Amino acid sequence: MKIVVPQFPGTNCEYDTKYAFERLGHDVQIVWHEENLIPAGADLVVVPGGFSYGDYLRSGAIARFSPIMKAIKAYADNGGYVLGICNGFQILLESHLLPGAMKRNENLHFVSKHQYLKVENSDNRFLRKCRVGERLNIPIAHAEGNYFIEEEGLAALYDNGQVLLTYCDREGNPDNPNGSVGNIAGICNKERNVFGLMPHPERAMERILGSDDGIRMLEGFLS
Repeated sequence: MKIVVPQFPGTNCEYDTKYAFERLGHDVQIVWHEENLIPAGADLVVVPGGFSYGDYLRSGAIARFSPIMKAIKAYADNGGYVLGICNGFQILLESHLLPGAMKRNENLHFVSKHQYLKVENSDNRFLRKCRVGERLNIPIAHAEGNYFIEEEGLAALYDNGQVLLTYCDREGNPDNPNGSVGNIAGICNKERNVFGLMPHPERAMERILGSDDGIRMLEGFLS
């Protein structure tokens, strides 16, 4: 498969993402944010983590206006698969490809650690190799990961099965590191072709580094 990874000024996880998918045996192409088109034959676009444009204004608020985001929106509107990780999730929210918004972490501190996630819905391309209720140990690293959506929108997420991952402890009990409403760590759109999460599955590819739970997450996209 062909994976496309856009690169913005300040992005710092594009090469981690490239390594992760190449380790799974697939071709990865990094494209600069000023490009107007998604390369032909792309099977998946992964918007990576980092600090696009230094996180000025708000995380992802400037990156949303990059030419590549117009191409990504058109790609998603045509049914293409898109995954946003950490800052990539923030960019997808700012671009209205996913509902809701990000606020500063509740304690106002940057958080960087391994965090357990509970799989809430695996009836989608992203998490289809995981089990509902399964706990995954995945690194997090963010200062603005406090996901927010109004009550009506939150109800719609649950009604449509769009809440995919929640923060938990090893036993599966709620353990919220940033204040996200509903302990939400990852969601998708109604059509289930655009996905976003704050944790970094691309950093959980080798057990010697703490976890390889990211493998099954990313493998879900790969036929």
